[in-house]
Amino acid sequence: MTEFLDRMRRARERLTAEEERELARAIRAAENRSKKALEGVDFAQLIIHRRPGRAERTRAGAVDRLEEAIETLWARARETAELKDRARQARAAWAEAEELRWKLAMSGRRIAHGEARKLMGPFMSEEDLVQEGYIGLLRAAKRFDPDRGIRFSTYARWWVRAQMTRAIDHTGRPVRLPGCAVEQTRNLRKAMKRFEDSGLEYSVADLAEEAGIDTERATLLLAQGKTISLEEPVDDGPRPRSLDSFMVDDEATLPDGTVINAQELYRMRDAFRVVLTDRQQYVLTRRYGLDDSEYRTLSTVGKEMGLSRERVRQIEREALHRLREHSGIRDRKVS
Repeated sequence: MTEFLDRMRRARERLTAEEERELARAIRAAENRSKKALEGVDFAQLIIHRRPGRAERTRAGAVDRLEEAIETLWARARETAELKDRARQARAAWAEAEELRWKLAMSGRRIAHGEARKLMGPFMSEEDLVQEGYIGLLRAAKRFDPDRGIRFSTYARWWVRAQMTRAIDHTGRPVRLPGCAVEQTRNLRKAMKRFEDSGLEYSVADLAEEAGIDTERATLLLAQGKTISLEEPVDDGPRPRSLDSFMVDDEATLPDGTVINAQELYRMRDAFRVVLTDRQQYVLTRRYGLDDSEYRTLSTVGKEMGLSRERVRQIEREALHRLREHSGIRDRKVS
């Protein structure tokens, strides 16, 4: 009975195709109100119209630049009274857009749960994959175009699966690879499978051509999956040393390092009290274990505070942004 009621509740939370389009248009409208509030502010316009890099030539890149312009305006409005009204209008419209974007993303959370059940394994649990799926949903909501005639649930599924597979690739490797290397390795594996399914002989050069990379890089990426012994020599000198000889004893205590860490922690907490709100202090302290040396995930901190994982991430980002703005405060003398 409980499962039936839960399914009924989730069904009511699903959006129809028209509701998805209306919600996406409402997000656009809120973003446009933010842009309108920034009209006539030269430094904000420079950020919005900044020539994007290759990775930013998307709608998501434009949204990120808009957010950066709003945050810059908000920071400068503290010192310039004439900008306060514009800053409040821009931030209020942006907050509305963020709330609507969250609603659109969470309307597809059943996709995250479904894909997590398919992909869970020894490296990542279903719960962790669901959290990664939520990140994929938010990325999809930021990029979704309601005028393309495609449903958000259809569009978001690719982003959810891509986010999960990327997380699995990073978690399942002893050494984490950059995102581009993971994608290239996956393309090489796909090319290898196509050749094998066709019964054709192939070389590394053939795989590299299929994946669109050079042969040397293809050889390097394909070698990443091989197991390396700790006793294997890692240099060609007269006295070769094994890999384990380079490894640091994590249990060894370094007195000088302990003193330096304690002093740095004191300075950080001093800066926190001056710059951050109580909520921001709590998030950073719990996230990075500043009080007990125990690192915590966004989900764990969110459960402690009664907030969502994404909200904790936003608070953390705001806190780090404020610390960067006041980076000089860290140089205060320790009393």
